[in-house]
This record gives sequence, C-alpha cells and structure tokens, in this order.
Amino acid sequence: MFDLDRKICYCNDTNIEEIVECIKDEKIETIEALLQQQACPIGDKCELCHEEGYENDGYSIAMIMSLVKQKRL
Repeated sequence: MFDLDRKICYCNDTNIEEIVECIKDEKIETIEALLQQQACPIGDKCELCHEEGYENDGYSIAMIMSLVKQKRL
C-alpha cells in the first residue's frame, strides 16, 4: 500500500513512518499543531512537504494526516 520508508520531509529527513509515529505519540489533531510541535521537527524549512509534496506528487503531510485520521496508517 504505502512505502513507510518514503521520505516526506526531505529537509528533516523524515519518512512516513516517523511522521505517523509523531502524530500518534503526540496525539496531534491538525496539520498546524503538527508543524508547531517540537518533539519531531517537520515542515519547518522549505515547506514543500505541507501540501503538494517534495516531488509535487501529493505525498505530503496533509495526505499523511488525512490517512491517520481515517485510521489507514
């Protein structure tokens, strides 16, 4: 289904699995809260990972947050 090792936030070298772990561990409900938290830095540099994805392919923090809310990740 999803390659959990796929990099989403290249600036912080963070993959899908690490982002999902952070969302669940920190009980994060919104993208804004995820971007502001300090436990695992995500999306604080180039910001390409927020919506469109680093490779403009839709693999983004918004997509991951949606999949976690749907309990698909």
